[in-house]
Amino acid sequence: MIIKRVIIKESASKVWQALTDKSQMKEWYFDIPDFELRVGAIFNFYEPGGDNQFHHRCEIKEIVPSKKFSHTWTHPSHSKGESLVTWMLNEANGKTEVTLQHEGIENFVDGGSAFAPENYELGWEGILSILKNYIYGVRKQTYQIDINASAEKVWDVLINDE
Repeated sequence: MIIKRVIIKESASKVWQALTDKSQMKEWYFDIPDFELRVGAIFNFYEPGGDNQFHHRCEIKEIVPSKKFSHTWTHPSHSKGESLVTWMLNEANGKTEVTLQHEGIENFVDGGSAFAPENYELGWEGILSILKNYIYGVRKQTYQIDINASAEKVWDVLINDE
């Protein structure tokens, strides 16, 4: 079982909205057009980037507003396994502790090395960090620079120490 925690200096209701409002979810988590916050609802999504390599299919199991949200987590195109993801919020003194628990990842052993526990560990750490940044208003920043040289020359400079 994976357990990850992060403290966010914000109310549980604000964190809850980020976790359960699909318009906010697509800003920091995944774009999940068929997401509906109700027990029994099934939702589907793919990793960002448009490759649609890893299909995720989930079913909502429990909702306790501003406290707890749990859903199954499956990869039907790669594994027969099923796991359970639970988000728990505990507000105290103007801060919210977010605990993410992912149990049953050993059920994805038939999916291959992409579904190794360490990949989930790193993934959830990154997702919690992105959630925290989103709540604090830190958005993804991109930069662009024009270089007057061929792509080959740029790559040569980047990868060679000379």
